[in-house]
Amino acid sequence: MTAKAALVTGGSRGIGFGIAKHLVADGYRVAINGEREDSQVADALDELRGGGTDVIYTRGDVSRTEARAKIMADTLEAFGRLDVLVNNAGITSPGRKDILEATEEGFERVIGVNLRGPFFLAQAAANQMIAQREQEPDFRGTIVNITSINSIVATVNRGDYCLSKAALSMGTKLWATRLAEFDIDVFEIRPGIIATDMTKPVTAKYDKLIAEGLTLQKRWGQPDDIGSAVAALARGDIPYATGQVLTVDGGLTMITL
Repeated sequence: MTAKAALVTGGSRGIGFGIAKHLVADGYRVAINGEREDSQVADALDELRGGGTDVIYTRGDVSRTEARAKIMADTLEAFGRLDVLVNNAGITSPGRKDILEATEEGFERVIGVNLRGPFFLAQAAANQMIAQREQEPDFRGTIVNITSINSIVATVNRGDYCLSKAALSMGTKLWATRLAEFDIDVFEIRPGIIATDMTKPVTAKYDKLIAEGLTLQKRWGQPDDIGSAVAALARGDIPYATGQVLTVDGGLTMITL
């Protein structure tokens, strides 16, 4: 059988790159999506291709209808199939404004990238996977939404971000419910504090908080931690669990006495 194929949005750096590395290691051909120029992701592509599978870069803003169509078309043109979609691309709240000062422009941008994009990419991927299943009775598809502990933890200077991730959590439940009959599993991975470009501006803050016991495991999360979790879900290592949330936060959201 032709090697399985995966699409990872926001896959050229940070959490997405960690995910792509693990999927490549498992033999997947991988399409990574992002908004940066091709030249800016060349090193990441070279590293992934060193894993021995086909890797392509498909540039586009997931909040835009035409860009999503291109991303899907590029993936299918390169690989002829799609087995795994990882909705990872996301942005933080512009300027991290207090909700008393948040702007509609910033709100629309965050919702577009973090919610509208993943929802309609899931729709496109689901329809493609359903068509593949008609040709391959044993086909098993997987969709993974990368959310955040901010889907349940309120942060008032990132209200739009929190709302987008909370809504995407419901999106996981909706798609899991709708796609179960087609053997397409849908999961949510809820990262905690992960060392990425997004968290660089608050490194000192969280270094101190982690040292003081914010997380049960006293370290930053790494993109590889999320990559390992996605790979396990894609392999089917956690069966009979569609619609579930895997929280990868070092115990940050544990309730303890």
